Amino acid sequence: MLDKNTLGAVLRHTGGEYINKVLETTFMTEFRNLLILPLAMVTVLGVGCAKKNLAIQRPPQPERTAVAANRDAASPPLVSRTAPEPTAPAPAAAPSNYPDKATRDRIDTLLARISDAYFDYDKHTLRPDAISTLQADSVELRDILKQYPEYKLVIEGHADERGSEEYNLGLGDARAVSAKNYLVQVGIPSQQLSVISYGKDKPICEEHNEACWQKNRRIHIIAADKRPA
Repeated sequence: MLDKNTLGAVLRHTGGEYINKVLETTFMTEFRNLLILPLAMVTVLGVGCAKKNLAIQRPPQPERTAVAANRDAASPPLVSRTAPEPTAPAPAAAPSNYPDKATRDRIDTLLARISDAYFDYDKHTLRPDAISTLQADSVELRDILKQYPEYKLVIEGHADERGSEEYNLGLGDARAVSAKNYLVQVGIPSQQLSVISYGKDKPICEEHNEACWQKNRRIHIIAADKRPA
């Protein structure tokens, strides 16, 4: 067994090493803490400076707004993509159903050349000379009238003074119908031809003889718009 002195020496030696190790460990720990703290402070200060530099470099809000406004002003305006409504074509002007003045003058010239057609006493059939009279220029007249369906002609029937009023009205009507039938055969539309009988009421000759009576047994063609009301 160790004596008291030897045991004390061992404890002093062993305890000293232990204390030295404890002191060494404590010192290293404190030393590391002292190193870590400044490094942490430097890092924090560096981040703060970086943020400060970024804040300084960032343009102020008014400049950013002005740049955006300039960009918006330079941008082209938005164009509507809506397709335009189709425009209906203007209706074509309807052709006139009534001839102009020059055409009406030409019709009057043709009617003047188609002179009165005459009839025998108490007859309403067309004589050869009456047919020749109606035949003159009737083809051109037909071609004009077909272009103007609203333009109409009136065929007047006349008789001489002999016989009753009623009889001569019927005779004048039959003579007008005979002339109309002929013109329809030529090609003039029937709806553009109307008939009227004056009997013996409108003679063109007032003498009481055959020569005068012959002039009154006739048909006469006139434009409807020139017929007296």
